[in-house]
Amino acid sequence: MTVDKPGVLLVNLGTPDAPTTAAVKRYLKQFLSDKRVVDVPDLFWQPILRGAILPFRSPRVAKLYASVWMEGGSPLLVFSQQQRDALAEKTDMPVALGMSYGNPSLQHAVDTLLDQGVTRLIVLPLYPQFSSSTVSAVWDGLYNTFRKRRTMPAIKFIRDYATHPLYIEALKDSVQRSFAEHGKPDLLLLSFHGIPQRFADQGDDYPKRCEQTYQALAAALGLSPEQIMMTYQSRFGREPWLTPYTDETIKTLPDKGIRHIQVMSPGFSADCLETLEEINEQNREFFLHAGGESFHYIPALNADPLHIDMMLALVNQFK
Repeated sequence: MTVDKPGVLLVNLGTPDAPTTAAVKRYLKQFLSDKRVVDVPDLFWQPILRGAILPFRSPRVAKLYASVWMEGGSPLLVFSQQQRDALAEKTDMPVALGMSYGNPSLQHAVDTLLDQGVTRLIVLPLYPQFSSSTVSAVWDGLYNTFRKRRTMPAIKFIRDYATHPLYIEALKDSVQRSFAEHGKPDLLLLSFHGIPQRFADQGDDYPKRCEQTYQALAAALGLSPEQIMMTYQSRFGREPWLTPYTDETIKTLPDKGIRHIQVMSPGFSADCLETLEEINEQNREFFLHAGGESFHYIPALNADPLHIDMMLALVNQFK
């Protein structure tokens, strides 16, 4: 008789192995070759990627990673490992961490769980709001992991958790702690990672899920539309992405009399280059240079106990 044994697979985007040009180049090559991320035909895209983007972008991105690198690895890796360990302490199920790109790989994480006798895989992509470019890439990665195997475990896949009550409660608690420490700002800005507008036009419901998170958090905090807004960051390439853009918006706020802002990025489950460098360094500078007086970044939920409680509730649905 087969023993039913569930295990939890946490998945995030990924990270270079080191803040070096070579490591960043390997990582970006894998990331930007995924058709879920850049859907341009290889005949056109690969020469551009290999001949122009990787040689010029990798050294610059490596310097940015070096500015936020932590003992133990990149922030995304360190905080994701903390999440894995904290969740493992709260459940009797085995918990493993895999990345869609880079290390630890999905293959390694799945092997780790199967080696412990797991027969039922509970997959939690750490993306609060679904997007084909992130969550579907996890699904693709699982397919690639199992496509050459003669057997596979049962799989329970959590699509997203954009309006889960415990997620909203964790965000609310984080914001309230920031308000208590720094004072209530003129504006709370929610900066979500962007995607090409074309993806949304083709059916990706990511912007809808972001808006639902924004609306739920605004209601939970009791903030008016004048006190809270949402934008999109981290655009890449020349085609239109979801708007309004975070960097362009932030530059205009002081002229509107908004001198104190607090910024959080609810689409990131763990702090990473896009939050610690792009938001807390680049966009802080944009705001202060434009005449702003006070800028505070509200950290991602990381391994906050309320965040781990939410993860536990999500995976326990399928235990």
